[in-house]
Amino acid sequence: MTVYELSNTLSNGGLDKFFSDIYVKSDMELLRQKARYINAVEKFSRLYPEREEIYVFSAPGRTEIGGNHTDHQHGCVLAAAVTLDTIAIVSFHDDGVVRVKSEGHKPDIIELSDLSPHDDEKGHGGAIIRGIIAQFAGIGVKIGGFDAYTTSDILSGGGLSSSAAFGVLIGTIIDQYYNNGMAGAVEIAKIGRYAENVYFGKASGAMDQMVTSIGGFTSIDFKDPEMPLIRSVDFDFSSSGYSLCIVDTKGRHSDLSDDYSEIPNDMRTVAAQLGAEFLRDADEMKFYENFRRIRERCTDRAVLRAIHFFDESRRAELESEALENGRLNDFFSLVNESGDSSAMLLQNLYSPKRPECQELMIGIAISRRYLRGSGAVRVHGGGFAGTIQAFVPKYMEMGYAAELEHVFGEGSCHILGIRTAGGIRVI
Repeated sequence: MTVYELSNTLSNGGLDKFFSDIYVKSDMELLRQKARYINAVEKFSRLYPEREEIYVFSAPGRTEIGGNHTDHQHGCVLAAAVTLDTIAIVSFHDDGVVRVKSEGHKPDIIELSDLSPHDDEKGHGGAIIRGIIAQFAGIGVKIGGFDAYTTSDILSGGGLSSSAAFGVLIGTIIDQYYNNGMAGAVEIAKIGRYAENVYFGKASGAMDQMVTSIGGFTSIDFKDPEMPLIRSVDFDFSSSGYSLCIVDTKGRHSDLSDDYSEIPNDMRTVAAQLGAEFLRDADEMKFYENFRRIRERCTDRAVLRAIHFFDESRRAELESEALENGRLNDFFSLVNESGDSSAMLLQNLYSPKRPECQELMIGIAISRRYLRGSGAVRVHGGGFAGTIQAFVPKYMEMGYAAELEHVFGEGSCHILGIRTAGGIRVI
């Protein structure tokens, strides 16, 4: 399809059904997405005027629903793709180079003759692109090159995994065009994680890329983190009568590295007392049988975090079962339990270095006051600052958004849905 043909298709409603399937179903959202795609096509054509034949790709962000800080101890997680995404307008060629211009960032130019890691690229999109290309080249995929313009509406720093979506997007582009889709969603996720770990320099687990690549509700068991057990959870969220709201509580993310790293460190100290490296491999019964001895040798906080892990990993599996059996009230009860456990046992709702700043606690308190027992609310992502997650009845969503934005500012509440598709080629 040419740039002109795609612009006409968008203007004449040719993608309306697609937009209805993967984004929030509303007339306002339909108009927003059409304008967003048309704008991306126009910017692509200005960047690469010599390119005529174009393709369009999309990869979603993701939300963790159950399993807060369980993955690094090889536990279980429930997560889902959301209706925010990164899209790419792409044209392929045989120039031996990949050029990617992401909105708001400098262009990344990757020569296909040089696919080794570059230290000066760490922390930048170019590192993810180079790492993914290197992995595909390593399995024998011949890549000619491409030019791309990408734009994203995934909230940066909101625990929605914008970097994982970008990696899955690049992997999907290469797999669909140069590999006839043979790698598939799971392999694309593994390739994206490798690029993020080795080339980008971020020590992330496999959850983000897996959920973004597969789509829908996804249950993941990390007992073997190199070969996690992945299962799609069949539940039609669009017909549930609820919306997923992610609220940016505007807390500072600076100086939180120690807070994050102390969680797995605490959990491992308890695991070591039980003869294991990770809590998943520790005997929960022996933990309670030897509770007094373990408490003497570990901090109380470490012991409480271990209790959280054992309960939360099990709770993520129960949440999956509740959804599959249509027991929505049970699911919401479990989500609320997860939030309470994060607050009381995991203790990741504010930094002990800044006890005066408790934005997440404020957000949850205001949410529970407004919802009055409906739906559910919990911390979202790693915690200490950032976002909360709420399941809100649709008839309450506008009022809920207004209430939370009265506290945290205009645009802080994002009303989303669950996206069934992962990384895909749109056109």
